Amino acid sequence: MYIAREASKVWRKVTAEITVELQLLRDKWGLLLAGLIFQYIHGLAARGVHYLHRPGPLLQDLGFMALPELGQDKGYLSESIFSSIFLSFVLWTFHPFIYHSKRFYTVLIWRKVLAFLVASQFLRIITFYSTQLPGPNYHCREGSALATLPPPNSVLEVLLINFPRGVLFGCGDLIFSSHMIFTLVFVRTYHKYGSKRFIKFLAWFVAIVQSLLIIASRKHYSVDVVVAWYTVNLVVFFVDKKLPEMPDRTTGVPLLPLSNKEKEIRLKEERDSKLKDEFHKLLNGNHGDPTDRRQRAQMNGRQHDEDTNHALTEAATANGT
Repeated sequence: MYIAREASKVWRKVTAEITVELQLLRDKWGLLLAGLIFQYIHGLAARGVHYLHRPGPLLQDLGFMALPELGQDKGYLSESIFSSIFLSFVLWTFHPFIYHSKRFYTVLIWRKVLAFLVASQFLRIITFYSTQLPGPNYHCREGSALATLPPPNSVLEVLLINFPRGVLFGCGDLIFSSHMIFTLVFVRTYHKYGSKRFIKFLAWFVAIVQSLLIIASRKHYSVDVVVAWYTVNLVVFFVDKKLPEMPDRTTGVPLLPLSNKEKEIRLKEERDSKLKDEFHKLLNGNHGDPTDRRQRAQMNGRQHDEDTNHALTEAATANGT
């Protein structure tokens, strides 16, 4: 019975949140769809630059000198951390559907995230098409069959981007790291809208570890990671200023009109909260307005002075007689 009752509560929360989010989605679907379409455009651009890639000797890199090479068999380490960051962030953005405490709307936060990603990826496309560097990854080096691509046989071959193999084994899209774009956008978003200080610290620490593993795995040059760190942070800072601030749901002010039932529930919660406050004031001896207490204290002081003057007058009269 307890499990059934709690499951019913969770289901009511989910359905209520879905109703609210669907109303927001009807208003904001255009920007969200544009952001999702640009993810495909970004993948298409990365696939296109692979046709221009020419392998060559590795460039001199300070990160390669400082960090030992992990080897081709350890390349999964950076990908595993990135997958964990990606999955945990997506789950966190949907937690308002289940948890009672809510700080944001899922539709609105993804609207911001996609805006950050699109702005960063647009700059990335311009950058890696400006200059093609010889890829440091193992499948992009001289002698690898995947380092270069033959001219496409049809437009359809380019448009399909050979997913997912074309995404996993791309070359030429180096400056700046796409993995770091997603990582830094997710970390900065949680830093602003998340509530756990320890997780915020852990997220930044994991982002640093991710950066080092990308370089140690030879998936990017150090410049690709360094440029991502300051570019993405600046992009998020300036784009966030242009976008409207999201309403804070912890204030209890709803973004959308409430139904009659929701209004009754909210009024009942407010009445219960006021009764609890009054009860605590009574227990602590702090009931009443501080102004009233000051006025009563002044009146009591004046009454005390009048009683004292009356007593002195009676004493003087008695001495005179």
